[in-house]
Amino acid sequence: MRQVVVGADGSVRVERVAAPGEPGVGQARVLSRVVGICGSDLHARAGTHPFIELPYRPGHEVVGVVEAVGSGVDGVAAGDRVVVEPNLTCGRCRQCRAGRYNICRELAVFGCQTAGGMADAFLVAADRLHRVPKRMSDELAALVEPLATPVHAVRTAGVGAGARVAVLGAGPIGLLVLVAARAAGADTVVVSDVLAGKRERAAALGADAVLDATDPDMVARASASGDGFDVVFDCVAVAASMAQACELVDKGGVVTVVGVPAGPTTVPLHLVQDRELSVIGSLMYTGEDMRRAISLLNTGEVAAEDLVTATFPLDRAAEAFAAGDDPDQVKVLVRVDG
Repeated sequence: MRQVVVGADGSVRVERVAAPGEPGVGQARVLSRVVGICGSDLHARAGTHPFIELPYRPGHEVVGVVEAVGSGVDGVAAGDRVVVEPNLTCGRCRQCRAGRYNICRELAVFGCQTAGGMADAFLVAADRLHRVPKRMSDELAALVEPLATPVHAVRTAGVGAGARVAVLGAGPIGLLVLVAARAAGADTVVVSDVLAGKRERAAALGADAVLDATDPDMVARASASGDGFDVVFDCVAVAASMAQACELVDKGGVVTVVGVPAGPTTVPLHLVQDRELSVIGSLMYTGEDMRRAISLLNTGEVAAEDLVTATFPLDRAAEAFAAGDDPDQVKVLVRVDG
């Protein structure tokens, strides 16, 4: 079968590899249909992701169809269209036992630390699969995994009715944080980005205001509409965005780091201490967040065309990765079943 490999030099190629065999106990064999390219994939290819080593075999934002299941599987069946929840966990550590398996001590991610779904087929534990509603398109289903991360971030940050929220960065995750925060009841959502096109997209998705992140008066402009923000989501995760986040958030508020930093990043601790701020990280999601993401997408909160800006066949995966590096693109998909 075909499988995409990102080489140690960052090259993207399609290799011929042995197709997966029969699923074992608790496993399913899935035929890939559509796979999204994530910001983590692009960072990994560039050698700047702190937790993905090259070479690797990508594909964690996967929509597919179950071809066969092994013994002991009752959650999915052959013919089901599914998305993958790519957290691969031990199930034994304190975090797993507490239901916080997204921060499992032995966490690996399908398509990051293991071979992923940017291939014709793959084997995976069947309990990592979620069925997709029949009326949901493959393109929309490809947004389930990306939306689950913002759903988790919004939930753990405690966003509720009437909240004032700022989102720094209007890439796919930032735009979906906007959607998730609004769905959680946020009254005001302000979004910033360095690119006009992404600010326009945020406005189209319902942001109350969009701001140029490079504007030296950005913090003052964002705060002009009222008190500080209850929660600020940093979807950029660099020193400049963290400084802005700590300036924007109200005293006693929460700064949630959603973006993946390339490495150690300066934090204005004098503001954290003086304003009694909470700075928390948000990593991936749990099944609860995946199911919430499916529900939100199924009710029409987002249309695929709001975020999906390009689709390439699997044999042109290198072009798809190159398109993902284009700042004018939002979500790039690879179509496997062609």
